[in-house]
Amino acid sequence: MHSYHFSTMTPKLSVIIPSRNEERYIAQCLNSLLEMTYPKESVEILVVDGMSEDATRHIVTGYCDKYPFIHLLDNPKKITPTALNTGITASSGEFIIILSAHADYPKEYCLRLVEEAIRLDAGCVGGVMRTKSSKTDATSQSIINVLSDRLGTASQFRSGADKIMEVDTVAFGCYPRDIFNRFGLFDEYLVRNQDIEFNKRIVRGGGKIYLIPSVECSYYARETYRELATNNFLNGYWNILTPFYAGSLRSLSLRHFIPLSFMLSLFIPLFLSVLDFHFLWISVGLLFFYLSIISVRSYKIKKNTTWLHQIAAFIVLHFSYGIGGIKGIIALIKKILFRDTQ
Repeated sequence: MHSYHFSTMTPKLSVIIPSRNEERYIAQCLNSLLEMTYPKESVEILVVDGMSEDATRHIVTGYCDKYPFIHLLDNPKKITPTALNTGITASSGEFIIILSAHADYPKEYCLRLVEEAIRLDAGCVGGVMRTKSSKTDATSQSIINVLSDRLGTASQFRSGADKIMEVDTVAFGCYPRDIFNRFGLFDEYLVRNQDIEFNKRIVRGGGKIYLIPSVECSYYARETYRELATNNFLNGYWNILTPFYAGSLRSLSLRHFIPLSFMLSLFIPLFLSVLDFHFLWISVGLLFFYLSIISVRSYKIKKNTTWLHQIAAFIVLHFSYGIGGIKGIIALIKKILFRDTQ
């Protein structure tokens, strides 16, 4: 059990923020952290930058010059897991919180997470990620709605919960330092899903991860369907490669493969219809069933957008995710056939 008590001492906290080309968001992220109630003398903020080509580094350097507890570190490899490992290795905190530059955080965010990590003797705790947008048009609002809905994304940390609950992963987690001593660092083969895979390692090793629903932050979502499609295509792609690189099918959960299963259920009968036309009706029926479900759900959740925009957001998210999974299968087959582990 941890022995910290806030009445007598405050554990040193390291906040790690991976960044690359975040000039639109990094200032508001850091400004929100400057307002935190966690004692500043017990905090270090490490922005680990992937050699940004915009004004991100200039902006962060300005904060470093003004606030001695903010530091800019280089990440020449430019990928998130390397940024995380660089920050963890350079940090000195007894607790480590990993945050996104694409979000801002309420004053109590860090304090509450550290308190709950201690109280629950947790391997990791995290709050609810509320999706926002800097735009108010129908497209961006439909994206906010779909990312906050369980039919759009099955992640509990996006949709929230009624009480503290044990989960298999969280966003922007708070970890006691000894977790990294026990389970190692983030897998640098995983350009994506490195946090999910690491959290799965904790759970498989007997650690506990908790969602704290009363702790919330605001995450700024993609604002166009093209951006939404690109992001979820890569999510689907890396969902296939993650178990390969991690060496375990348990590195992800079944929910991560639902969009892929849906796409395969559409495409396989479609291909088989070349041999027998009747297979085509399976694809048609499944597509009709899918469109019926998302049409009804879109009507229920549409907020500050139109019904058709909301339907489009569901289609873009699910299809890009599923097609990314199919591309991942193709890449995985190539790696296995040619024994390529890179």
